[in-house]
Amino acid sequence: MTPAATFCPNPDCPARGQRDKGNIGIHSQKERRSRCRVCEKTFSARKGTPFYRLRNAEALVTQVITLLAHGCPVQAIVAAFDLDERTVSAWQQRAGAQAEAVHEHLVEQGRELDEVQCDELRVKAQGQVWWMAMAVMVSSRLWLGGEVGTSRDYGLIKRMIERVKRCALCRPPLFCTDGLSSYVTAIREVFREPDQTGERGRPSFVSWPGIYLAQVVKQYIGKRVAAVSRRIIQGTAEQLEAVRHKVKGGGVLNTAFIERLNLTFRAHLAPLHRRTRALGRVPERLERAMYLVGAVYNFCSEHRSLRLPGLIGGHKWLGRTPAMAAGITDHQWTMGELLSFRVPLPQWEPPKKRGRRSQATLQLIEQWCS
Repeated sequence: MTPAATFCPNPDCPARGQRDKGNIGIHSQKERRSRCRVCEKTFSARKGTPFYRLRNAEALVTQVITLLAHGCPVQAIVAAFDLDERTVSAWQQRAGAQAEAVHEHLVEQGRELDEVQCDELRVKAQGQVWWMAMAVMVSSRLWLGGEVGTSRDYGLIKRMIERVKRCALCRPPLFCTDGLSSYVTAIREVFREPDQTGERGRPSFVSWPGIYLAQVVKQYIGKRVAAVSRRIIQGTAEQLEAVRHKVKGGGVLNTAFIERLNLTFRAHLAPLHRRTRALGRVPERLERAMYLVGAVYNFCSEHRSLRLPGLIGGHKWLGRTPAMAAGITDHQWTMGELLSFRVPLPQWEPPKKRGRRSQATLQLIEQWCS
């Protein structure tokens, strides 16, 4: 236990989420409990992780989550570890919520995306069909997030594009998608900002400069690709090639990287298998499982195309994960690190009240809100 690396998880504490500020002390070394000197609350080291208030050993939970993240069906885990199916599903939901929080905290930060590829997956659910929309950054192979919906409509695509925007800086990215028209409308609507002129009334919106759009449409005869047509929706061919030259995304416009990522998700997520008994039943559970697989892909799995030449006399190749290639982390995470990562709370905001603030409140603002 290191108090300097721990923060207070109490949402009502003025020092919440603050690390290395001297407000955290050790309450019980044996029980792994810490104490905040500001709010006088004690909390466990498992607080804010999927292990919180679980009586099972962390090693067992980590092993089960690892199997789930690599495509093992729940029924097989139940038979192998003699666990209840509801217990395994609950652990998967806890791990999925943790993975989504880690994704929002570390991945959804502004960075130059260069080229982004988007696609949708058709998911067979119990008595119906769902759709999973996802996006990937080509240069680092970083999974940018996804959304699950009951229909392949504009709302699903817009929610996914909004996640991509939270990962982007105001730079000219290139979007490569399939022929779905909702992508063009959603990208043009999401990637714009209100023009604050100071005048009364609703401000007009200004689109981000240099947004390039391209579509790759495949025509099938039976189950084989008969022809491929490429359309430039926004931008010129020279501008698109200038962006693609920086990321080395292949010889021609393609969606090969997101399609390869789709295969990874199909192999690691049991409800996405072509023929499976593990059909999806609730979209929210599938979305949690999707974020678990995506976080393991980003932080825990080395990507062969991202490896670097090693030193002479040392390693021949140095493996890298997509998170390492994007500059998010400096090493390959283990499953235990992913599940034990505590996402800090946002900075405390003083309550809004009428009248002047007291001296005690002003001191708290000066100490913890600076």
